[in-house]
Amino acid sequence: MDEPRMVLLFSGHMIDADDRSRPRFPAGKEAIARNAIEGTLDALRAGAPDLGVCGGACGGDLLFAEAALARGMPLEICLPIDEAEFLAASVDFAGTRWRERYHAATRDPRSRLLTATAELGPLADGANAYERANAWMLSRAGRFGPERVQFVCLWNGEGGDGPGGTRHMVKQVERSGGTVHWLDTRELWQA
Repeated sequence: MDEPRMVLLFSGHMIDADDRSRPRFPAGKEAIARNAIEGTLDALRAGAPDLGVCGGACGGDLLFAEAALARGMPLEICLPIDEAEFLAASVDFAGTRWRERYHAATRDPRSRLLTATAELGPLADGANAYERANAWMLSRAGRFGPERVQFVCLWNGEGGDGPGGTRHMVKQVERSGGTVHWLDTRELWQA
């Protein structure tokens, strides 16, 4: 691909599982999240001259992927683990509709599906797949220069359920010199 005008990197919450004890992204908030993501891409005038980089989880990742593709953007969908394992852990629990959306996004001709295991090799002993994926995605986004990176995050400002969540990515982007556009779910969900 030619050098993009800007690279839009995304990280954000997955849709909550039905049994999640403390809600973070209830399914009923999907339209609010979609509108916030689309509004941010509109404000940045994101389109075909740009590149999107995101994960493929149900919720924020796929909402971003759909918004990017709707604007004609080429998209890199980066998975921290092999696809079958990823689908079981990060998509399928939310139902068949999310799996269909995942396949629509990953099979779009403008999308490129990448897995950390194929691109980076086996995970080192003691390393975390999700932290490694965050660093890898930021490296992919920053390969055209950190000044082009516009990081969009759908996040409640808290730590995640484990290592490598959105908080980790925010800190990495801030250290690298990218610009952060925080869609604060604590505010969004009040609307």
